[in-house]
Amino acid sequence: MVSAYLQRVVVAVPDHDIHEKFVQFAEDMLLNERAKAVFRKLASKSGIEHRYSCLGANPDPSARPADAFSVYGSGSFPTTERRMQIFEQSAPRLLRRSLDRLSPTADELARVRHVIVTCCTGLYAPGLDFEILDYLGLPAGTERTMIGFMGCYAAINALRLARHIVRSNPGDLVLLVNLELCSLHFHQTQDLNDVLSFLLFADGCAAALVGSAPSGFELVDFTTLQIEKTRDSITWRIGDMGFDMFLSTRVPQQIAEAMRRSAGSFSNGHGCSLWAVHPGGRAILDAVETGLALGPDALATSRNILRDYGNMSSATVMFVLHELMRTAAQGQEGCAMSFGPGLTAEIMRFHAA
Repeated sequence: MVSAYLQRVVVAVPDHDIHEKFVQFAEDMLLNERAKAVFRKLASKSGIEHRYSCLGANPDPSARPADAFSVYGSGSFPTTERRMQIFEQSAPRLLRRSLDRLSPTADELARVRHVIVTCCTGLYAPGLDFEILDYLGLPAGTERTMIGFMGCYAAINALRLARHIVRSNPGDLVLLVNLELCSLHFHQTQDLNDVLSFLLFADGCAAALVGSAPSGFELVDFTTLQIEKTRDSITWRIGDMGFDMFLSTRVPQQIAEAMRRSAGSFSNGHGCSLWAVHPGGRAILDAVETGLALGPDALATSRNILRDYGNMSSATVMFVLHELMRTAAQGQEGCAMSFGPGLTAEIMRFHAA
């Protein structure tokens, strides 16, 4: 049967780097002095230096970007409706930036028969799938699939679906877009664990082409690993004041234990020299490294993406693959994985063409 390849990936983020000012904003929001000190210490150890947001920067250099659009004014955090209005305004702009960078040729556009979009941070209809068709001038009959609310592992599921499509229709191309505006869901809270989770998340978009031409990364096979008795460790629900995430402090330990128990079931004896692990946070990367007994440099690319962009939910692993594709040597074996609700690991083996 024909093979499917992740032929090209591009990435894009908004213009506004909010990380440092967000750290100060969040610290000021906390009223308990001990909580402030803990937050300050953990922020310095997060492994993150830059995160980008669609919310924009205030022209006043002393102002905080988190106050843009009057979104996060003290005591007046926005409703879910207002957040979705900003999503509908902002997501298409970031989408168009990524599509411009992908810059598909006329021949490629003629062969794009399928569009897949992953997003768990905003929704409206007609949505981003129609924005793509309109912006690129794709035929109205182009097949469209929206993969929503799966969280950080959605991109691996989308790549699995793209592989199925290409293997069934070898002459077609699949256009894959992963777009998340995580910064829209910051809450006003005194819960330190919640504030620490907000410290991780950022906005970003990846766009990619998947087809049968042997270039980029061959998508070899996929595995789903559901970790027992962890169903409530990560949850993601729609609330009145944005989307509500719960992230248990036990997740890194649960991942490390699952990696130790299950490594052989998804490696199939193949040695991987390319690792595209979703950087859900420094502790997540440490857990994978420990659980799989990886060398100290194995996850360097994932750590670099965390440092430069933070956690952009479903888009993040595509940022890692984009970076690996720039330097991978022909024949190298790779493994990509992302974690999300369930608690579940979605795993993909790939091969540099």
